Amino acid sequence: MAGLNAEKDCNPSSQPPAEKTLADFDPPKKPKRNKFALVCAILASTTSILLGYDIGVMSGAAIYIKDQLKISDTQVEILVGMLNIYSLVGSAAAGRTSDWIGRRYTIVVAGGIFFVGALLMGFATNYAFLMVGRFVAGVGVGYGLMIAPVYTAEVSPASSRGFLTSLPDFFINAGILLGYVSNFAFSKLPAHLGWRFMLGIGAIPSFILAVIVLAMPESPRWLVLQGRLGEAKRVLDKTSNSKEEAQARLADIKVAAGIPQDCNDDVVQVVKKTHGEGVWRELLLHPTRSVRHILVCGIGIHFFQQASGVDAVVLYSPRIFEKAGITSDNGKLLATIAVGFVKTSFILVVTFLLDRVGRRSLLLSSLVGVIFSLAALGFSLTIIDHSHEKITWAVVLCITTVLTYVAFFSIGIGPVTWVYNSEIFPLRLRAQGASLGVAVNRVTSGVVSTTFISLYKGITIGGAFFLYMAIAMMAWIFIFIYLPETKGRTLENMEVLFGNFTEWRSALKESKLKERQESNGVETESNTQTQLAVSSVATTVA
Repeated sequence: MAGLNAEKDCNPSSQPPAEKTLADFDPPKKPKRNKFALVCAILASTTSILLGYDIGVMSGAAIYIKDQLKISDTQVEILVGMLNIYSLVGSAAAGRTSDWIGRRYTIVVAGGIFFVGALLMGFATNYAFLMVGRFVAGVGVGYGLMIAPVYTAEVSPASSRGFLTSLPDFFINAGILLGYVSNFAFSKLPAHLGWRFMLGIGAIPSFILAVIVLAMPESPRWLVLQGRLGEAKRVLDKTSNSKEEAQARLADIKVAAGIPQDCNDDVVQVVKKTHGEGVWRELLLHPTRSVRHILVCGIGIHFFQQASGVDAVVLYSPRIFEKAGITSDNGKLLATIAVGFVKTSFILVVTFLLDRVGRRSLLLSSLVGVIFSLAALGFSLTIIDHSHEKITWAVVLCITTVLTYVAFFSIGIGPVTWVYNSEIFPLRLRAQGASLGVAVNRVTSGVVSTTFISLYKGITIGGAFFLYMAIAMMAWIFIFIYLPETKGRTLENMEVLFGNFTEWRSALKESKLKERQESNGVETESNTQTQLAVSSVATTVA
């Protein structure tokens, strides 16, 4: 009997369930943010500074370029806006490049190309030479725009993916602010030197960033696709909140990549390496219903982000402030610095809300503020345009609504677009799918930025912003109907949300019910095994 008691003490399954304590009812502690993943995300996202700097610096440099090179308003439009069209080349190439050489080295390529472009613009002697430099810089910008969110999403744990994947947009806005500050700082130089320093100085951070990025690990999902499972496991161990999460993430990635679960780093030779072959066929020619829904969401959100007029406000803010009565160059440049400061501050705030509030709620609430800001901006500019004397309240309303517009844009539609597009595509389609979204983004941005001056001359500057307001209203309806919430889901578990278009809510309910049933099934099985063990011991004792 003593031996039996000893056996009962050593057998965990035979122990009676322990009494619950108050600690058992405490809510689970939120995992701490993984510092290694945070560093990787910051390093990758700093590439986005290059785009932001170019956008911000050109808004002020264009004032001096127009005077010195004696170019027309149409040429200014082309100079300012064509960077977005040129970046199509980079974003299209980046998808394939990142599948071939990896996400990390693609970021290095982005920095190197922009470095050459910045030097060419700084040493330009005429308009044609300047446009060549603009083209090269645009290709580098396209590379950076596509790869930074994809890399960040792939190294981030699900619990903090929203925060980390929003960092590229934060750095874009930080770059815009730096561009505005550069405008003001170098405006004190002689006219023929000031704009060259404004544009050429961008070569320095691009070189530094290209070198720093080499310290980053490669994306674990790309490593799995190449059959380098041992390396992928080591990266996941560092970028996950626990060993269990790392194992679960690796298992999910294997499933997404079509790799058997018993395949490990000792048998990687059985894994077929992939470099993105057949992806465009699966994306565009023969997409599944789920992929088709994902495409609609990814392309649609990128289109509406730019079509709501953000580049008209950011790139042409000096002209808007001139309309409002700020006529001195210093005054206009200081006002644009205020725009950059507000935009950057609010994007920093939203990075901490993405994993708490969710993508969908931020998008919808952001667009409400954008709509009202555009309405007020259009109204104030219309009043100013039709008045022969200065109307103080209209001027104050104009300046205020420019700031509220960039604030509301930066708490939702600005950063969330990049987060959402980087996480909804399946693993095998992610790089090319993300590049397609970036291409639409850049085309739309290019159209807005190259037509704004002509547009406001045709329908008045107030009418232009009323048009952007109408587009923002359509964006709110589109997002409300088609975009499901992705907060908290792993990248490999996204497809269950898509495929039903307007009926995604019912699919989400079914998914949650299935997860709950599976969880209850595991608990029931565990309880049954415990009861059987107890019954077996009781029978032995009897």
